[in-house]
Formats: sequence, structure tokens, C-alpha cells
Amino acid sequence: MIVSEHELSEIRGLIEQRSGILFDSSRERFFSTRVREHLDARKLAHGTDLLRLIKSSNVEYDTLLQRLLTQETSFFRYPAVFEALEKKVLPELHMKKFWETPRALRIWSAGCATGEEPYSIAMTIADTLEFADAWNIRILATDVSRTALDHAEHGAYDARAMESVGPKQREQYFSRAGEHFVVRPRIRNLVNFAPMNLAQVVYMGKFDCIFCMNVLIYFSEERQAQLVQRFYEYLEPGGYLFLGHAETINRCDVKFDTHTHQDSRIYQKPAASSRAAVAQERV
Repeated sequence: MIVSEHELSEIRGLIEQRSGILFDSSRERFFSTRVREHLDARKLAHGTDLLRLIKSSNVEYDTLLQRLLTQETSFFRYPAVFEALEKKVLPELHMKKFWETPRALRIWSAGCATGEEPYSIAMTIADTLEFADAWNIRILATDVSRTALDHAEHGAYDARAMESVGPKQREQYFSRAGEHFVVRPRIRNLVNFAPMNLAQVVYMGKFDCIFCMNVLIYFSEERQAQLVQRFYEYLEPGGYLFLGHAETINRCDVKFDTHTHQDSRIYQKPAASSRAAVAQERV
């Protein structure tokens, strides 16, 4: 099993070209270790064999990408974020939209991995929003990995993945299938899964909330700024952006209002139609 620095560099370049994901020098050891693990798992002798495979097969490319992007994920991974959604954001949206016909709520989970995040959002809405069944709720969940999306669409999770789901939510929103817990249709039907490469610009309308947690860290600073700008444009006035704990918009030229809830920061697009906000919208 041999992979040279030149081959590692070529694999890095191919991934950045296709997906915009950058494995920079700070992740050099992680990247080379995961690539070598992948070579071993696929029983390949040389880095050139892997390059040939991922260039000729989208399935092989996606399998490698999934290994490289695999990170810890769970239901309600950041409790403070979901508490902010429950206690601040959803009550605001309820008051803002209660008299609208229809009452519509659109949320985007960008980089949804195996589905725990969008299902956590859906459960929080079902628990919090008064007369939730009377709302038109749509949660768009996207990821670059089709393997992760397949898992998410099946909606089946083992006991370890369910550790942060309370007994009441397990009973209401999951059914048992052998050793797995399967998301019930009431929650599953709120979420639409779709493959998406965040490096490519695809306009999907306006959202009330966008979750993009622990995703920006995989992009260059330039791409991070471009993504945050797009998120700003995609949000309704007064809409919210949720990022991971290690992520910030400090270097991005956008005019979000920042709110702190426990140890989490959430970003709100200004609702007032001031000249500055209108000018930013047109950028």
C-alpha cells in the first residue's frame, strides 16, 4: 500500500475542484491517514489505483469523500442551539406568521450528513409550534455525499445514535424495527433530502432558518465568505443562520445581527428595510 505526496496532492486537488472542500495543511495528517485507510479497505496497492477509480466512478469518489467527511453526528448535538430554536426563534416565527395563509415555514439543513440534524429540527418544531399540523412546514436537507443521504432517507438509527433523544420523543416520533429506531412518517414527511454541492450556486427560494453547522470549516476563507453571502441572500428578513461552535462570520462582509444563547451564537438577518439592508440585499 503506497501513496506518494504527489498522489495525495492530486487527490486533494480533485476533491477541491469537484466539491470546493479543502483539506489544507492543518488537516494534512488526518487526510493522509484516511486516504491510506481507504486504500487498505478497498485493497488497492497504490495511490494511482485510487486516483484511477475516483476519476472514472462517481460512486468510488463519493465513497472516499464519505470517509474523509465522516465526523461525529447525533440528534440534538448542540443542545443550546435547539433550545434557541425552541425558545427564541420558533416563537418569533409563530407570531410573525400566525395570520398568514397558508402559514409556511421553510428551513434548510445544509450539510445534513446522515439526517440527525434535520430530524432534530423537525422534532423540535413538532414539539414547539402551536398547531404544527396546520402549518406548511418544509425542511430541505442537502449533502454532497449520496451515501450519507441514503442513510438519512431510510431514517433508521441504532441505540447509540438515539442517546440524546428523550423517552417521550422516542415514543412519539420513532418505531422499533429490530435493533433500530425508525423515524415515523409524521416527522419523515417534513424533510426533503437532496444531493447538493455547496460550491455550486443553486437558488432555491427564501428560508426562515438555515442550519450550516460544522460545514464551513471544510472550505477556504474565500468560499466561506461566498457561502455566508449566499445564506444572507437566501434568508427572509428576520431569518436566522445557525453555524457550528468553531465557525464565525467575523471575516465576512455581511450585516447579520448576532444573538447569544448560552454557549451558542446565532445570526439574524435584519428585519428592518433600512438603506444599508437593502443595499446589502442587492450585492
